[in-house]
Amino acid sequence: MNYHLIIGNKNYSSWSLRAALALELAGVDYDETLIPLRQPDTAQRLLEHSPSGLVPVLKTAHGAIADSLAIAEYLAEIHADAQLWPQDAAARALARSACAQMHSGFFTLRSLMPMDLRRDQALDAISADLQADIDRIVALWAQCREAAPDPGPFLFGSPSLADAFFAPVASRLRSYRVELPAAAQAYVEAIYAWPAFQRWQQAALRETTW
Repeated sequence: MNYHLIIGNKNYSSWSLRAALALELAGVDYDETLIPLRQPDTAQRLLEHSPSGLVPVLKTAHGAIADSLAIAEYLAEIHADAQLWPQDAAARALARSACAQMHSGFFTLRSLMPMDLRRDQALDAISADLQADIDRIVALWAQCREAAPDPGPFLFGSPSLADAFFAPVASRLRSYRVELPAAAQAYVEAIYAWPAFQRWQQAALRETTW
């Protein structure tokens, strides 16, 4: 099956990163079109691929699929043998819940700590609302690790869609030099050692637009 992923800047587009990592987990080849964001022709170029004007969009034999969560679920269904979700039912339910929470929440963190893989500087101050988001993420990661069916370094032991969704968060916590408990810091390190993430990061560091 041929796939074509439409993404934004690799340095900034957390949503695009999730979809790319999901494709990496599925173990499939795909073509990629990067449309730089915040350019005069960005909106026009995005609308050529995406009716919503947003990224990511995955073009498939079944049509174009918008939104990173929909893309993840599609790939998990089509490539069931790749086991993108944990196989244990309880762990799988928690993984889906964690991804949904990340997909629709943590607005303060998104606003005050946007993804920027080239950044290496702490904020001047962390507000109470931002700290609450960070604390909730750390607690959610710990909950996932407790439910992990194997002892690997990722949220559920082996890499899964949960890691695709939280990799951008791990990058934020490192980019903004947030002090973390040892277990959470170890998870951030695991993400940065993940070859699929490293490939994206290296490409992001080479970008010259924006």
